[in-house]
Amino acid sequence: MATVTLNGDTMNTNGELPRTGSLAPEFELTNGDLQTVRLSDYANRKVVLNIVPSLDTPTCAASARRFNEAFRERNDVVVLVISADLPFAQGRFCSTEGLENVIPLSMMQDRQFAKDYGVLLTDGPLAGLTTRAVVIIDEAGTVMYTQLVEEIADEPDYDAVLEALQH
Repeated sequence: MATVTLNGDTMNTNGELPRTGSLAPEFELTNGDLQTVRLSDYANRKVVLNIVPSLDTPTCAASARRFNEAFRERNDVVVLVISADLPFAQGRFCSTEGLENVIPLSMMQDRQFAKDYGVLLTDGPLAGLTTRAVVIIDEAGTVMYTQLVEEIADEPDYDAVLEALQH
């Protein structure tokens, strides 16, 4: 279990992020067409998981915009923005914001992804949602970088994410 804060109030996750060097847990999430998407659908590509509580918050929206911009010219990496928002809301957000370089995926059908990645908040006002985190998975499906954002209201360290992708 990891501890994070929201505006200084402590909350707990159900576990820890996957260890660097471990095989990334397979997952099933829902896309905007209500189709199941799996991690294995992105085999042979680097995958950035931008895990957020909800795109309907300023910080989550800002991180989706920032990752969209950062990966505008990168065809070797796919960025998945994962939240509990309904796929319709995610699609509307991305359309309104003009986000074309990130793929929103929803945990609407269950929370197994959040459990397997250790990011499910178990208490506090956001219980049942995810904490803010970034996980990078290499082309072979191995976790190559993780970042748990200790204060949920803060944005991820984008420079560290981009640096990790250089290796």
